Parts: sequence; structure tokens; C-alpha cells
Amino acid sequence: MTPQTRSPSAAPSLAAIEDAAATLRGVISRTPVDQSQHLSDLLGVPVHLKLENLQRTGSFKIRGATYRLSRLTAEERARGVVAASAGNHAQGVSLAAQELGIPATIFMPLGVPVPKLLATRGYGADVVLEGATVETPLRLAAEFAERTGAVLIHPFDHADIIAGQGTLGLELYDQVPDLETVVLGIGGGGLIAGVAAALKARAAADGRSIRIIGVQAENSAAYPSSLAAGHPLDVATKPTIADGIAVARPGNLPFEIIRELVDEVVTVSDDDIARALLMLLERAKQVVEPAGAVGVAAILAGKVDASGPTVSVLSGGNIDPLLLQRVVAHGLSASGRYMSLQIPLPDRPGQLARVSELLAQAGANVIEVLHTRHGQGLQISEVILQLSVETRGEEHRAHVIATLEAAGYAPTVMPD
Repeated sequence: MTPQTRSPSAAPSLAAIEDAAATLRGVISRTPVDQSQHLSDLLGVPVHLKLENLQRTGSFKIRGATYRLSRLTAEERARGVVAASAGNHAQGVSLAAQELGIPATIFMPLGVPVPKLLATRGYGADVVLEGATVETPLRLAAEFAERTGAVLIHPFDHADIIAGQGTLGLELYDQVPDLETVVLGIGGGGLIAGVAAALKARAAADGRSIRIIGVQAENSAAYPSSLAAGHPLDVATKPTIADGIAVARPGNLPFEIIRELVDEVVTVSDDDIARALLMLLERAKQVVEPAGAVGVAAILAGKVDASGPTVSVLSGGNIDPLLLQRVVAHGLSASGRYMSLQIPLPDRPGQLARVSELLAQAGANVIEVLHTRHGQGLQISEVILQLSVETRGEEHRAHVIATLEAAGYAPTVMPD
């Protein structure tokens, strides 16, 4: 895909995005931009983070939702709105509806994180919990709209939604005037379509170009194959921690814009995302949800080729504390700083002390220990020692394992 000098007919015009920005003034926050020295050193160019995780409702979704609802007629507003979402879209629509005095019904899956559920209800929406995945709420929301006349608010496949999300691009252009590359996640495609339309139009008017790189979770990446085919395709999704961008099929309208304006789409693994979340916590002091960290994950994984000032958009910060706990542990493991070991031992005195001594010599800090005689395949004269230890990186992990093996033990690294 080559950069375009003008927006295609599918993209919202710069005037439409500027109108959205005027509408949103006083409703959304103009989120800050912060330079990351760590990422700058890694990439070799200045890298900035757009802190949209600090936005009202905790994500960019309030932009598109507010603009979409603001353009409803009086008759449509009276009928109310309905949406289906596992989190961020629900909160965006709920707050926008509350601000505009529009009745809102939100269908959410039963397993929705409690903070997102409480926030959505707190914004005044009538929440209906049904189904194990978001597919059931999507169907129920469509049926509710058909039955009641409520206006169905799609999370990404609507021109007003895309124009609203594009206001983030206008902010970026003003906040980082010399930016050359923008990296951000793709789910259905509404955010990157709007941001690309805004940035490409502003840059073309100034006689310059900006490179747009989209990032998807590799377990739910519908865009690479769809772009190769030239039209949206359904893909079989696998579980991913980046559930906020786990969309099985691109939006029809975003797809057309992305095909024209986005320069490259790359994918990252869940391990990449976990490392990014950990880096953002430690280095940038930012709490970010997995879907909001995929741009940083792509930079850390070496998937971004940038020649000038670069911005990674942290698109959301709504992460369940329990998931954050698991992700941090996974990120530590993926970074070589945490390891769970299983070691068979002969059942005789002194073995636990011997292993502890070896770990101390290797500089590993023991966090948790389980010593058991119960396990499949164990001989009567054997026990299993399960250890969780802190390490200082991949090289140190290898040293710890080598130390144990040199002493005659056979440690097995266990999955997270």
C-alpha cells in the first residue's frame, strides 16, 4: 500500500473530522503526549506515547460515540440507542447518551469484567447481561433495535464513528508537529481509519507525508488476509489477551479507508503484548489494557521501521485488576524475569536444602515452593519440587537452569 495524497471517497473529509472536533470540545479530554526515552533509544528516533488511556471512560471510544449520537435527529433520540459491547464501546455510548439525555440500552456478555460493567451502569445505561461471548449481545442488540425502534450504534462501521475517532489524529498533528510515523492497534478498524484520514489530509495540505502502521493481535488478525484478498474476510479467531481488538471481520467502511491510507499492518503475539504492558508500567508509569498496548508491542518486537519522530497510541486503559495481575506475571516470564520450575528429587533428607543452595549461588530469588509426593509417574522413592523464582533476564534464566543441571538435577520450565 502506498501513501495517498488525498483521501478516498470512503474516508471522512477533513471538514467532517474538524466538525467532530468542534462537537466534542468540552466533552472529551485533550489527552497528553509523553516522550518515551526507552522506546526512543530502542527505535533510534524520538518516540512519543499518545495517552488516550487517560481519556474519559478510559478509551478513545467516547469520541466516535459522542459524535454519532450528537448527529441523531430529535425523533431518533426519543427512540433511544442500543449497543453491544464487552467494555469500551459500552462505556463510550453510555456516557455520550447520558450527556445528551438519550435513553441507552447496552447488551454485554456474562463474563464482562466487573469494572467495565459497573462503569457502564454508572453512566446510566440499562445493561442486559447475556451470552458467553460478545456474539450473543450483538444479535440481541440487533433484535432489540428491530423490536423497539432504538438506533443501533455500531462500534466502528459508520462514517460518524470514524470521523469522531479521527479527532485523535487532529490532536496528534498539533501535539507532535514533526511526526512521521504513527503506530496504533486495529480491531474493526474505526480508530485507525479516522486517524489515518485526519493525518493524511492535514499532511497533504502541508506538502508532506505521514506513515501509518496498524497492529493486530496475531490470534485475531483479520486485516492481513483481507487486504491481500482485496475485500473483508471472516477469520477464525483464537483467544488473545487483547480482547478489545479481537474482531473476526473488518468493518466494510473502515476496510476501504485502511486499504487506501494505511501503509502497513503487522501482528504481535500475546507474549509481545505482555512485555509491552510490563514496560509501560515500569518505564512509562501507565496502566494500559492489552489492546491499547499493541503499538508499543510492535516496537518492542522489532516490527516497526521508522525513520523519524514516531507516535504510538495507547488507545485504552480499562484493564481488569485480576487480568493485570496475570498479565504482569506473564510479562515477567516472557521477559525472562520470572520462571516456574518442576524438579524431580530423590526422597531423602537434604535435597530441598541443596536445591535452595544452588539457586542462591546462581542468584535466583525463590518466591514460592511446593514440595509434594503426589504426582503422576512418580516412583515411591521420588518427590516433586515446584519452584517459582525471580530471574534477571533470559541469560540469567539459562544460567540458573544450567547450574541445576550441572548438579545432576533435571529441571523442567513450566508454562505460565
